[in-house]
Amino acid sequence: MSPDLQPGFRFEWSYTVPARATVPQLYHDTGFCRDMPDVLATGYMVGMMELACLHGMMPFMDWPREQSVGTMVHFSHFAPTPPGLTLAVKGEVLEVEGRRVRFRVEAWDGVERICEGTHERHVIDPVRFNAKVAAKAAAGAGGA
Repeated sequence: MSPDLQPGFRFEWSYTVPARATVPQLYHDTGFCRDMPDVLATGYMVGMMELACLHGMMPFMDWPREQSVGTMVHFSHFAPTPPGLTLAVKGEVLEVEGRRVRFRVEAWDGVERICEGTHERHVIDPVRFNAKVAAKAAAGAGGA
């Protein structure tokens, strides 16, 4: 990761909410969720906040040889968003400590602010990371 990624760096990202991101669609295999409001699921929104931070980091990483994974999320979801609206996500780097980057992030849906919070990501070597995941999968398969 480039040392140029420093606290105070700001970024923006936008994403149009697809129908598949709503509670009834995302959790279609859970009966009681099919009756819930057709709005952006909080879990999907968290993913969009993570992707906005990743997108902000991309110019400072040697992609794809360097990647990052989310390690902490702390978001408040204030308001419902129907599919078709576009999220405008704004973020700022709060702290860079070694391979860990902490962000403050907010999102609006074109009508109102829907989310704010903090997020942390760690820069990884995907070859080493994937080797650890493969070893864990093998260990898990052996214990079944």
